[in-house]
Amino acid sequence: MSSAGDPRRDARPVVLVCMPFMDDRRPSLQIGLLSAIAQAHGFPARTLHANLDFAAGLGVDEYRALADRSGHLVGDWLFSLDAFGSAAPDPQDRFLDLHADEIARAQGTSPARLRDRLLQIRHHDVPAYLDALVDAYPWDEFRLVGFTSTFQQNTASIALARRLKERYPELLTLFGGANFDSCMGVELVRTVECIDAAVIGEADTAFPLLLHALADDGDLDAVPGLARRVDGKVVTGPPAPLVQRLDDLPIPDYDEYFQRAENLGLLPRTASRAVYLPLETARGCWWGMKHHCTFCGLNAESMHFRSKSAERVLDEFAHQARRYRSFRFEAVDNIVDMRYFRTLFPALVDSDARYEIFYEVKANLSRAQLKLLAEAGVSQIQPGIESLSSRVLRLMRKGVTAAQNINLLRWAQHYGIDVSWNLLWGFPGETRQDCSEQTAAVPHLRHLKPPDSAGRLTMERFSPLFSDGEKLLRDLRPVAAYTHVYPVDVDLDKVAYFFRCDIEGALPEDDYTALRRAVADWESAWQSDDRPVLEYRQAPHYVQIHDRRRKETEGTYFLEGPAADLYLACCDRPVTAAAVRERLGLRGSVEGVQRVLNEFSEAGLVFVDGPLTVALAVPATRP
Repeated sequence: MSSAGDPRRDARPVVLVCMPFMDDRRPSLQIGLLSAIAQAHGFPARTLHANLDFAAGLGVDEYRALADRSGHLVGDWLFSLDAFGSAAPDPQDRFLDLHADEIARAQGTSPARLRDRLLQIRHHDVPAYLDALVDAYPWDEFRLVGFTSTFQQNTASIALARRLKERYPELLTLFGGANFDSCMGVELVRTVECIDAAVIGEADTAFPLLLHALADDGDLDAVPGLARRVDGKVVTGPPAPLVQRLDDLPIPDYDEYFQRAENLGLLPRTASRAVYLPLETARGCWWGMKHHCTFCGLNAESMHFRSKSAERVLDEFAHQARRYRSFRFEAVDNIVDMRYFRTLFPALVDSDARYEIFYEVKANLSRAQLKLLAEAGVSQIQPGIESLSSRVLRLMRKGVTAAQNINLLRWAQHYGIDVSWNLLWGFPGETRQDCSEQTAAVPHLRHLKPPDSAGRLTMERFSPLFSDGEKLLRDLRPVAAYTHVYPVDVDLDKVAYFFRCDIEGALPEDDYTALRRAVADWESAWQSDDRPVLEYRQAPHYVQIHDRRRKETEGTYFLEGPAADLYLACCDRPVTAAAVRERLGLRGSVEGVQRVLNEFSEAGLVFVDGPLTVALAVPATRP
């Protein structure tokens, strides 16, 4: 820490910038945290959510539609001319020949109208936005401008950095974020002249050390993870260390986001705000440390799991709620710390706080754990369900079964927790039977929340399939859109995050046609005013199951005596026939119990997953 009289406190401040296409609906945790870290070390720092200016100019609906197309790089393409000038690879806008039809379908507009609008944005709106940004902000007051870049933020950040270096050549431009992990950052520093330096990896330690080195004319070579050009070559400092004690990090500063969003009319000036505040309670993935899911490219080289104490998280919830007048939080963690079920969530219940919280979780949570989440204020989860086939889940290394996935959907629905999940296919080793079994199961699941999307897996850098795919992946190369974004001297194999390839042992797309149609029917049923229902009511040794999954087959099942007891024994969690027999103290054989469970399965009242059976009906919420 610098002392109160340290002259560095009077030094020119640094500014940390968030460019399009970061979501306009929430502040950037990255620049909010780094600005707080800089200030904790005695360096004045500001943030600039410049993405908000672009969202306000385009209109938030159009901005968000473009932000959601990260796989096609449409946002990066829009800024590529201003990022690279005469070196930009697509002056004739051939990118639109490749993607306009698909993007137009997704946005519900005509390809011709979409082309005209994207060309207007690329050739007129983008340059005008960048010019206004350079002219209106006091860049000459700063010594360093830092850019955080994830997904479609690269070229917008480069485009602004290029303009700034032309007008203020002494201004140091620093880049970082997920787009600069590993070789991606090194290659961008090597080939993009307006990038002076980049932090490769976590910047919590490197950033303040860099500021100290600049203030003291210190040795930049000693700054961990710092990549920069020296004599025409890129040199990188020692690896950036992972922060081990997250409790030592300051609370992120989001003041400027709210001021800017309200000034631009993107947020109303109200006493209470409905914004989801980003909250980091953990980094890395404890499951990935043991069994990295084969398709996941998150965490790059920082899989090591670390989490904040429950006490610190409670303090941060309360501090940010008071400071920003919002009771909504979005945990950015890749997976929830299971210790929180003993510490944080009971403490939230006892605190009488009333927050709305989003968390990513593992899908094998129990009924009791989901109930606790709901009581603690967790209203949205992303459990990484990914498949309804236990065999495919094993291929993915998910560490859960299909029965557990379905049970989570049931109890989350019962406790009022919204579930965001995807259905993926195209994995090496999948069979047509895996696909047909999922297709057959879908009609019985219509009363549960359908997937947000369903389709073939995306090949991501850092995923095990990508890293270990020499024997499985054929014709591996960056997706075609990169060739329309980056100049020819950029090695796309080192810069790209999304790749295309043929996977040895994967089924062709036609084999998933029936599954795709079944999911589309499921989604359509949930978009209607009269959603499907499968619910049960119970009394001792008596169960009523009302089935309105399809109107044409609506009816009620009545189960009494041992049949009712058998069904209820499958309601809490997936169980085996032997476990049911033992729990109920039945005199009959295990085979006899299994025959009854099979009858339930034929009626679509339970899901049978190998030896496991789980009920499909959800408890009725009203008598």
